[in-house]
Amino acid sequence: MRVLLVEDEQDLADSIRRGLTNEGFVVDVANDGVTGAWLALENPYDVAVLDIMLPGKHGYQILKEIREASIWTPVLMLTAKDGEYDQTDAFDLGADDYLTKPFSFIVLVAHLRALIRRGAPERPVSMTVGSLILDPVRRAVTRRGEPIALTPKEYAILQYLMRHHDQVVSKAEILDNVWDAAYEGSDNVVEVYMGYLRKKIDTPFGTVTLTTVRGMGYCLISDER
Repeated sequence: MRVLLVEDEQDLADSIRRGLTNEGFVVDVANDGVTGAWLALENPYDVAVLDIMLPGKHGYQILKEIREASIWTPVLMLTAKDGEYDQTDAFDLGADDYLTKPFSFIVLVAHLRALIRRGAPERPVSMTVGSLILDPVRRAVTRRGEPIALTPKEYAILQYLMRHHDQVVSKAEILDNVWDAAYEGSDNVVEVYMGYLRKKIDTPFGTVTLTTVRGMGYCLISDER
């Protein structure tokens, strides 16, 4: 099992490499983003571990480049509790899993083995519900060919709704799948974001596809019926 580890903290990278080697993994290490991106694009890996803040090239930029090259290697991001990005951003941008520093090595190995077992099936180029199209590689959303600018959170919600189109999803399900598990605020935040989404994906196009099902939740339907 071959692993790519891109981590600029030398001591941490050496520690992870030694531990993974002892577990039977073959590990390639890069201590900067440019080298990490080159390795990811030029070599096949069973799984990749990317830190976010890297010299030369940001971890999410590496992820963007390999996804645009149709490389679907499972990627685990290393995030910081006080960093600019959180785990929701990691999933929004195409990661498969994440760990927050500091983390247990045993937990890291468990996550990596789970990702490897899951494998890297070819992912769809786009998700389509009527005239609404979401491209997960470019993180772009369009309706009738017109680009729609979304915030990361709006994008994550829409992606979840499109995965479950024509199904009613509850506030609780949306919170569980889009917000941080530690979120303790009101579930009314979902209503607020649904309002934001309607103003972007429906109102400008004269459509009503994001509907509220009273007492149950929300449903995204096609405008081409």
